[in-house]
Amino acid sequence: MNKFLSTYYPILLAFACMLYSIGLHIIGDPEGAQYTAHWPGTILLFAIAIRQRRKS
Repeated sequence: MNKFLSTYYPILLAFACMLYSIGLHIIGDPEGAQYTAHWPGTILLFAIAIRQRRKS
């Protein structure tokens, strides 16, 4: 389980952010939903960049 979380935590975090954005839009805050809609992509891009910079 620990290996799974250490490998896939960016995907799980991005998915949670996506659900948060969808929830904001459903409850009637489209501006907040548009703002938070950029978080999943940013999280995944930073995770890729960090993993490429690792030595091991």
